[in-house]
Amino acid sequence: MIGILVLGQKDVAEGLIRAVEHTLGTRPPAIVAVGIDYEETPEQIGERISKQLARADQGDGVLILADVFGTTHTNVACRMLKPGRVELVSGASLPMLLRTLTYRKLKMPELIDRTLTGGFNGIICATRAKRDSKPKRKARR
Repeated sequence: MIGILVLGQKDVAEGLIRAVEHTLGTRPPAIVAVGIDYEETPEQIGERISKQLARADQGDGVLILADVFGTTHTNVACRMLKPGRVELVSGASLPMLLRTLTYRKLKMPELIDRTLTGGFNGIICATRAKRDSKPKRKARR
């Protein structure tokens, strides 16, 4: 099973995991959070990420789900990536995390595909979805 590390600003990471707990009724195994405080140095962030990567790894690698790409914490995490073993997907959301948890027994490349799909499919404009789901009327003659 692939471990999951959720990485985000302040309480974002732990908040996503708590939302999963609420949805599923339990905290899944091998999932950890790293919430970043603004005062932390890149070195401190790196130490915390490294420690949590070790906790999350069950032998099949770890997928990092980060909030925003290009931030200090994702840049630090990117230095720890090992293709096929430790990977990172940004834009973390609850639909993305739920999809990742559902398919975490797959191999890393397939899990990344499912994770991305979960994120994409979780983005919906409600008014457009409602409009697009209405049955089409037949034209009058």
